[in-house]
Amino acid sequence: MSKKERLSTEAYKGVRDFYPEEQALLNYLTSVMRSVVERVGYVEYHASVLESAELYRAKGAENEELTNEQTYTFLDRGGREVTLRPEMTPTVARMVAAKRRELGFPLRLYSIPNVFRYERPQKGRLREHWQLNVDLFGSRSLYADAEIIGVAYGIMRAFGAKESDFEIRLGSRNALEKLDMELINREVSSENRKKIRVLLDKKGKMSEGERQKELEQLANGPFEITETADIVEIRRILSDLGVTNATFDPNIVRGFDYYTGMIFEVFDTHPSNNRSLFGGGRYDNLTALFDDEPTPGVGFGMGDVTLRDFLAVRGLTPPYRPPTHVYVAVATPELVGGAWALAAELRQQGVNAALDFGERKLGDQLKTASKHKIPYLIVVGQNEIASSNFAVRNLETGEEKTLAREQLAAFFLNL
Repeated sequence: MSKKERLSTEAYKGVRDFYPEEQALLNYLTSVMRSVVERVGYVEYHASVLESAELYRAKGAENEELTNEQTYTFLDRGGREVTLRPEMTPTVARMVAAKRRELGFPLRLYSIPNVFRYERPQKGRLREHWQLNVDLFGSRSLYADAEIIGVAYGIMRAFGAKESDFEIRLGSRNALEKLDMELINREVSSENRKKIRVLLDKKGKMSEGERQKELEQLANGPFEITETADIVEIRRILSDLGVTNATFDPNIVRGFDYYTGMIFEVFDTHPSNNRSLFGGGRYDNLTALFDDEPTPGVGFGMGDVTLRDFLAVRGLTPPYRPPTHVYVAVATPELVGGAWALAAELRQQGVNAALDFGERKLGDQLKTASKHKIPYLIVVGQNEIASSNFAVRNLETGEEKTLAREQLAAFFLNL
């Protein structure tokens, strides 16, 4: 194949390749998420990445910008319009509606799917990411709202964050609807009412003076969004749980049309990453898209990209630890059989051991172990096989310790 015909090694723009270190970090993020949500009684579900495009066009299921500009939608070979899921909430609502009679409520579900949106890649936002979705169906209790927020809080703390590292900002769709009625009475057009919601969401993203000026011009005068009684009560419940960094913020809007009550976003307080990390809220009518029995729901979605940035600026990203305990190298190619037997013996006893096949010089074998960041090395030579004593080298410190063959497994398993 000529150079002109060779394919690029670059990934599709806005998506990622996960080499072992990146995959290990993703595994860490998802393992912490799972441990927190399962402790509160949530169970895992999953679904196909493919959905019917009409799911995202249904009234109240999405906003026009997302469906018209940001979804990956195409025709399959049967002529059906299919979308790569841009988020998980419509999917889980569909699944709950499909088996409503078989499910017990309140129903606590979580999933960590890959989701896709066609938008301009930038810091904290790519065209695909992994997202924890936590949803509670079947309860209108404010304690359910508080539980969902508490789960989000618990996840942040489980990653090592202090309360001062993040803020939980609560908003209210009820308060926004009340504002909308006031604006209608002022004869503010529907177009300008939409612009007002966009501007509310731009707090901190533009000059505050300019934002307020534009808001008052669009609204035909000043206005105020006041904290509703349900938000006051949710904050009280959270305070009783020890969550003291939750505040009311009238500028919290959330882009999805399906939210009906409490909405919230979690913000990073670090000056170099002062932004919204993730959020969610209450949606009591979404399952009504599928039948005549709307099931109340509340939940949130937490993406891995913004979470990585949050951990990075605080030094909370864990160092890479490969799953392999030891690299078994060979002094000469004819000793591969003996090294193979040693590696097999260690594996049977629970040690993760990688074996070199002796096709390169010993120095190159050592470089391979170091590139993979494997912590320990054993070199199998004629003397080692004859004596059944092996030098175990710590590749980080260079220290060596000679152990009898029968001591090796215990050494690695007790690290």
